[in-house]
Amino acid sequence: MRPATRAVFGSPRRLPRSLLSFLLILVTLSCCLQDHPSDAQTLPKSEVDALKQIAAKLKIPAALWDFSLDPCGGGGGGWARTEGDVVSNLTCDCNATTGTCHVVSIWLTEQNLTGVQPEEFGNLPSLIDIHLTRNYISGSIPAAAWANLPLRIISLMGNRLSGPIPEEIGEITTLQSLVLDHNMLQGTLPPGLGKLASITRLLLSANSFTGELPEALGNLKNLSDFRIDGNDISGKIPSFIGNWAKLQRFDMQGTSLEGPFPSIFSTLLTITELRVTDLKKTDGSFPPLENMRNMKYLVLRNCSISGEIPKYIGTMTSLKSLDLSFNNLMGAIPSNFENLGAMKNMYLTNNTLTGSIPSWILRSQQNLDVSYNSFTDATPMPSHCQGGVNFVASFSSTQTNSIVSCLRKDLPCSEHAKNYQLFINCGGKRMTVNNNVYEEDTSLQGTSTYSLSNSGKWAYSSTGEFVGDSTANHIAENMSVLKMPNAGLYMSARLNPLSLKYYGLCMRKGNYTVELHFAEIMFTDDQTFHSVGRRVFDVSIQGRKVLKDFNIAEAANGTGKSITKNFTTLVAGSTLEIHFQWFGKGTNAIPDRGVYGPLISAISVTPNFKPDLGKKKFSVGAIIGIVVTSCVLAMLILILLWFCLRRKDNENSELRGLELQTGYFSLKQIKAATRNFDSANKIGEGGFGPVYKGVLPDDSTIAVKQLSSKSKQGNREFVNEIGMISSLQHPNLVKLFGCCAEGNQLLLIYEYMENNSLARALFGPEDMKIKLDWPTRCKICLGIARGLAYLHEESRLKIVHRDIKATNILLDKDLNAKISDFGLAKLDEEENSHISTRIAGTIGYMAPEYAMRGYLTDKADVYSFG
Repeated sequence: MRPATRAVFGSPRRLPRSLLSFLLILVTLSCCLQDHPSDAQTLPKSEVDALKQIAAKLKIPAALWDFSLDPCGGGGGGWARTEGDVVSNLTCDCNATTGTCHVVSIWLTEQNLTGVQPEEFGNLPSLIDIHLTRNYISGSIPAAAWANLPLRIISLMGNRLSGPIPEEIGEITTLQSLVLDHNMLQGTLPPGLGKLASITRLLLSANSFTGELPEALGNLKNLSDFRIDGNDISGKIPSFIGNWAKLQRFDMQGTSLEGPFPSIFSTLLTITELRVTDLKKTDGSFPPLENMRNMKYLVLRNCSISGEIPKYIGTMTSLKSLDLSFNNLMGAIPSNFENLGAMKNMYLTNNTLTGSIPSWILRSQQNLDVSYNSFTDATPMPSHCQGGVNFVASFSSTQTNSIVSCLRKDLPCSEHAKNYQLFINCGGKRMTVNNNVYEEDTSLQGTSTYSLSNSGKWAYSSTGEFVGDSTANHIAENMSVLKMPNAGLYMSARLNPLSLKYYGLCMRKGNYTVELHFAEIMFTDDQTFHSVGRRVFDVSIQGRKVLKDFNIAEAANGTGKSITKNFTTLVAGSTLEIHFQWFGKGTNAIPDRGVYGPLISAISVTPNFKPDLGKKKFSVGAIIGIVVTSCVLAMLILILLWFCLRRKDNENSELRGLELQTGYFSLKQIKAATRNFDSANKIGEGGFGPVYKGVLPDDSTIAVKQLSSKSKQGNREFVNEIGMISSLQHPNLVKLFGCCAEGNQLLLIYEYMENNSLARALFGPEDMKIKLDWPTRCKICLGIARGLAYLHEESRLKIVHRDIKATNILLDKDLNAKISDFGLAKLDEEENSHISTRIAGTIGYMAPEYAMRGYLTDKADVYSFG
C-alpha cells in the first residue's frame, strides 16, 4: 500500500510536453464528467461545501479561492500564493490508496479579509492549523463549533474580533499555540484556558481584558511564551507562574497588575525574555532573577523598584538589552556591567544613581542612556551630551557650573536667556507656515540620544528601542495624500517607543502657549489591517501631565487628519520641557512591528507676554524724560496703594516677589475641579486650611490646599510652600503643580495622594486604616529618609522642614511615602544652623535644642523623623 501524502495547492512541477498533452486530455474528460463528482474531486463534498461557506463569510476573493480548480491542487491547479509575509495557502492531507484528501491547514495572512469569523471551520474534521493573521475580520471566536477539531494552532492576531474568549476554548485540548493579540476582545479570561495542557504559546496582548489571571492558568506546565501587554488585568502577580518551568518569554507591560514579584519567580531557569512595566503597589525590592542565566532581554521599567542594582545582573553574559528606567534605583552602576559583551542597549534613565559614571560607558559604542540621575563625577568629564550615550541631566543638582549645561538637572542657560518662541517641524524639513519658520528636525537618531538643534534654541532627548524591530525608524513618513491645511507639517513626524522629550532652551521667564500638532499617518481609515492599530501615549509639560491615554486618531476623528492641542505653561527658569511617553498600551505590531509609541508632527511655542525686542532707539533726553516721568508716577501709585491697601499690600508682598517654578491656575478652573469646594470633596484639614480633591478637564486628579482665612500665619506659609516646593523635584516629595491667588483666595494645587496620610493609615478610624506589613513600613521609612536626605544634602537649596510628623507624610496609590506641608520650612544657610526667634512646629516632634533655645539645624528634622 502506498503511504498517504500531503499536498499543498499551488506548487505544480514542470512536466514534459507529451505528458502535458496527456494531462490536458484528462482535464477535458474530467470537465465532461463533472456530473460525477465522486470521480473528479479529491476532497469530500462536505469539505468543499465548508470551504465555500468559509469563503463567503470571510469574503475571500475568487482570485484566491477559485472553486473551478481542485483546492488540493489536483490536475496541476491550486490556490497557493506566497509573497513575503503575504500568504494564501491551503494544505491537504491526501491518501494515495483511497484517492481522498482532507484539509489540514489554512493560511490567509495579510489578505485584508473583511468578513466575520466562520463557524464552518468546524466542518473540516482534520483541520490542524488556522492562520488568519493581519486581516479585517470581525465577530467572535466560535470555539464551541471548533471544539472537536484536532487543532494545534489558532492564529488570529491583528483583526477586529470582539467579545470574550469562550469557555469552550478549553475543549480543544490538542492546541499548542493560541495567538489572539491585537484584537478587540474583552471580558475576563476563562478558567477553561487552564485545560490546554499542551499549549506552549498564549498571546493575549493589546485587547481589553479585565479581572485577574485565573488560577487555572497554573496548569499550563508546557507554556514557553506568555504575553498580556496593554490589558486592564488587575490583582497581584500570581505565584502560579512558578509552575511554568519551561517559560522562555514573559511580557506584562502596561497592565494594572500589582507587585511584588513572587519569590517562586526565581525558579524560572529557562526564561530569556522578561518585560514587566508600570507595576502597581510594589514593595520596592528587585525581583529574584539571580538564577536566570540565559536572559537576553530584561525590561523592568516604571516598577517602583528601589535599592541598588544587583551585581548578578552583570553575570548575565547573554544579555542584549537591559531597561531599568523610571524607577528609584540608587547607588553606583555595578562595575561588572563592563563584562556584558553581548549588550547592545542599556537604559538606566530616570533613577537616582550616584557615584561616578564608569569610564567604559564614556567610551562605549553601544546605545546607553544614563540621563536623569544624580552622578557626581566622571573621568573624563563629558564635554557634550550628544552621541550614542545619553548623558542629559545625569548629574546631581549640587554640581557647580564647572560641568556643561546639558549635564545639569535643569539644563540652565549658559548665557542670558533670550528665546521667547519656538517652531519645530518634528521629523520634517524646514518650512514656513503662516509666516512662522518651522525649523528642521530630521535626525535619524533616537535609541539613546540627546540632539541639539542647529539654532541651539531647542533639543530633544529620545530613549528606547522598538520591541520586535530594533532597526525601526524614529521618523514616520506619510505615504498617502493629506487633505488638510498646512499638510506639509504632517507629512512626517518623530516617532518614539518609550520616552521623548523636547526642550526649549534659554527661554525667557513668563507664561507661554504650547501648541502640539498631531496627525496619525501610520494607520489608515479603510477596511484593511492597517486600520486596526491603536496608538496610546501620555504627554506632560513642565512635569505636569496634560494628556493621558491620548489616541491621535480618536481625538481627530480619523487617521490622516490633523489636530492641535493648546496648553498654557510657565517657564520660571530658562528651560521648557515637553515629555511624550508610552506606558505599554495600544498595539505594537500593526501594521508592522515597531509601529507604536508617541508620534508628534510639530511644536510651536509662543509667549503670552510682549517680548522686549530692544529694537527701538531713544535719544538721551527722551530716556531722561521717560525715567523721570516713570519715577513720579511710580511714587504716586505707591503712595496711593500705601494709604488704600496698606494691610493687603503687606500680606501679598511676599507672593508678588516670589519667582514661581510652577504653573498658574485660575480660580474658575479650581472651582470647576472641586465643584465649588464641595464638602463631599474635602479630604483633610490642617493648620494651613482644608484640602479638597479635584478633577481637571483632562481627568487628572489633584489636591487643592486652601488658605484658611482664620490663619494669621497663612500668607507667610503659602509663600513659603510655593517657594520651597516649586524648586524641588524628588520621588519622595509631594509634587506641586501650581498655585492660584485671586481675590482673597490663596490656593496650592499639587498631586493627589490616594492613600492620604501616614497618620490616617496608622491611627485613623477603623474603616480608613491601612494594614501595613513590615516590608511596606520599611519602604515608607526609607522613602521619608530619602526625601529628607534630598532636602538636607542633595537639593540646590538646603532646607529644614521643621514639621516632620505622620500627618505630613502622604502615601500614594502604591504606598510610596512623600513629604508634604512645607509651610514651616526654612532655608539652611551656610553656617548650617539658625537661632530662631520664632519657634515653629508641633509639640512632641520638636528637637529639644530647637524647642528650648531656638537652635535650628537639619538634625531637628532627623529628631522629628525618629
